[in-house]
Amino acid sequence: MSNTLIDTNFQFPGQTGVYKGKVREVYTINDNLLVMIASDRLSAFDVVMPKGIPYKGQILNQIACKMMQATEDIVPNWLIATPDPNVAIGHFCEPFKVEMVIRGYLSGHAAREYKVGKRQLCGVEMPEGMKENDKFPQPIITPATKAEKGDHDEDISREDILKRGIVSEEDYEILEEYTRKLFQRGSEIAASRGLILVDTKYEFGKTKDGQIVLIDEIHTPDSSRYFYAEGYQERQDKNEPQKQLSKEFVRQWLIENGFQGLEGQTVPYMSDDYIQTVSDRYIELYENITGESFIKADVSNILSRIESNVRSFLSEFSTSQSHL
Repeated sequence: MSNTLIDTNFQFPGQTGVYKGKVREVYTINDNLLVMIASDRLSAFDVVMPKGIPYKGQILNQIACKMMQATEDIVPNWLIATPDPNVAIGHFCEPFKVEMVIRGYLSGHAAREYKVGKRQLCGVEMPEGMKENDKFPQPIITPATKAEKGDHDEDISREDILKRGIVSEEDYEILEEYTRKLFQRGSEIAASRGLILVDTKYEFGKTKDGQIVLIDEIHTPDSSRYFYAEGYQERQDKNEPQKQLSKEFVRQWLIENGFQGLEGQTVPYMSDDYIQTVSDRYIELYENITGESFIKADVSNILSRIESNVRSFLSEFSTSQSHL
């Protein structure tokens, strides 16, 4: 298998902290900058799979950065630079402890809840008479609490977020507004590529000067679900599954092999051949979502490449700041 980025343990100049999430590792520099490294780890049902996926980190990072740039005119974001294919560097932010999930269609988690008879998700009503993958009359926002490492994200209503003081009402209204604007723009970008943006999640933080900004990933196959637009309605009319561009294919494979992240379940064995097919699918996702050919980075020594590129950026950034 190709060399994959599973774990990092850097010590950058001025480093004041490090946080390791399911897929990304975030280094704090001088309590001023965040260095976000997208690993090749694969997470599904809030469980990190035992093997990495070649080029997955590069794919997620580059899609996210392209989408940040394509939406910065409507919503401010944290991004400053991308000095390496797997790395994004941006402003230090205090993240909100909620994920803003927005759904345009009855798919995935919402469809699973609907199938067992639930007609309310995160305090939001879902109409009667829908079938899986139908479009909602209007996109619905169904937030989730940000899980601590190893815990499951949990559905939460707007009312509970405000009642528990997780986010102030003033800030939450901004998060909702930004979420709807980003989903609208994301849907337009997807449509221009022959895709439907089905659902996605956004994460936000607050900079030191109090500005709310978009952080983390945006419109990637790990945070979003896409359908192919061509044939969508025909497949719905025939009650056929939709052609998807998302991580859902991994979730379905895991479900078929008896794994949904529940207690006592074991992650099924992933052969090298299967890992390669997942990598190929991620490359396909990248090319469809961005409309560009994917250029594989040099992975002969990923760790030294990243360290060199980040150190070079930090040195130049420090010099430029000292001249201000």
